[in-house]
Amino acid sequence: MTTKTKKIAIGVATALLVVISVALLQWAPLFISGARSSGWVMVHHDSSIDAVTDSIATNVDKTFAGRVARAFGLLRYRSISRDGAYYITAGDTPLDVARRIRNRQQTPIRFTFNNVRTKQQFARLYGEKFLAGSEAMLDALNDSALVDSLGYTVDNVMCALLPDSYEFYWTTPPATMLQRLATARDRFWTDNRRAKATALGLTPNEVQIICSIVEEETAKSDERPVVARLYINRVQRHMPLQADPTVKFALGDFSIRRLTIPMTRVESPYNTYRIAGLPPGPIRLCEKSTIDGALDAPQHDYLYMCAKEDFSGYHNFAHDLATHQANARRYQAALNARNIH
Repeated sequence: MTTKTKKIAIGVATALLVVISVALLQWAPLFISGARSSGWVMVHHDSSIDAVTDSIATNVDKTFAGRVARAFGLLRYRSISRDGAYYITAGDTPLDVARRIRNRQQTPIRFTFNNVRTKQQFARLYGEKFLAGSEAMLDALNDSALVDSLGYTVDNVMCALLPDSYEFYWTTPPATMLQRLATARDRFWTDNRRAKATALGLTPNEVQIICSIVEEETAKSDERPVVARLYINRVQRHMPLQADPTVKFALGDFSIRRLTIPMTRVESPYNTYRIAGLPPGPIRLCEKSTIDGALDAPQHDYLYMCAKEDFSGYHNFAHDLATHQANARRYQAALNARNIH
């Protein structure tokens, strides 16, 4: 090889090395440079690529967002075709994130709910996390055709919702979520649990309605089976439940500390001072543990209960009206002493 040829070869090799170096500097970060922080990015089908990368810059990492934009270009991805939610974790590479968004590989959202009393509360929780919004969920809960297809009515459909942690995609519509929750509830109600309910003369829905009242009556988990048996005793004897929490539910005010006689006269299918039997639906979403406690509740003959005058949160129980009235007088005196109205 002549000296001239060698110089040409060296020049070509040098130029090629420069090109490779520039390419590596430009494209290597797309494969090996991870995000420096984590965050959610919600993508709408009508968003531009710029809008998506702006969201990544705001919620995750500005430098990383620029690299994701270049990764979109490398993948020749020009438009967002579908809604989706993606959780970017520190260390994710730009190319991986761009591919996930392009392929709509959404990140599931953990949805945990408890301490819910009304459809409106549940719908609001849904709306805070999912695309369709609270009004869509409330409409679904009140859609008689939909809830009928799930085996419920618009009154007792809340029995389909057992408090727990679930995973759904951000784009999960209300109907799909309700179907999945109803299926999870059916799995909970095993043949063994259903047999226990039948032995009590109750359906699973009726057990949950009783348990919803029990949870409003007492926050003491060790007392709940006793209270559940009390109401089961009343149902079996065809006695009015006369449960104060049902009146509060009917009035839409659970802050009431002291129920008055006029309050117990409110016209409502949930007012168990006026209706016979159980209300048409639960007055809150009850816990699985409360259901099991009711199904295995100890036998006793209590028919009456009254909050203890020591305000401990526990109750005095009675099997006869005279004892109950004495318990009630002590509690009323304690309320008076504290000027609680």
